[in-house]
Amino acid sequence: MFQPVKSPQSAVRAPLSGPNLALRLEGLIVFIGAILLFWQQGGNGLIFVALLFTPDLSMVGYLANPRLGALIYNAVHMYLLPALLLLVGVAVSNPVLIQLAAIWFAHIGMDRTVGYGLKYASAFKATHLQRV
Repeated sequence: MFQPVKSPQSAVRAPLSGPNLALRLEGLIVFIGAILLFWQQGGNGLIFVALLFTPDLSMVGYLANPRLGALIYNAVHMYLLPALLLLVGVAVSNPVLIQLAAIWFAHIGMDRTVGYGLKYASAFKATHLQRV
């Protein structure tokens, strides 16, 4: 389980090896693939940039408490919901839904690439990839 950090000066970052490196590389591939999917679907680059950080609005749950914040943040930062949106978009041949799913995937992939992972309820900075 995650080890709590005693002070900000002793912040522990996971080494870039093994599973941590694999998860970051996976995030990079998702990020690049999502950009390519968005582009292939004829998406507008300005829309992409404007919406790329929209999933971070899920941090508002932390205003209530860390447990609710982590629950909401994690729900929005897992691949499940954008995957469902992508499936619906493909099923109904709706390029806008596919583009929105691609932006969502890109955001999650970008986060994983730089080390932002799913949150533990103990603290906002405690993630499955590292302490940020």
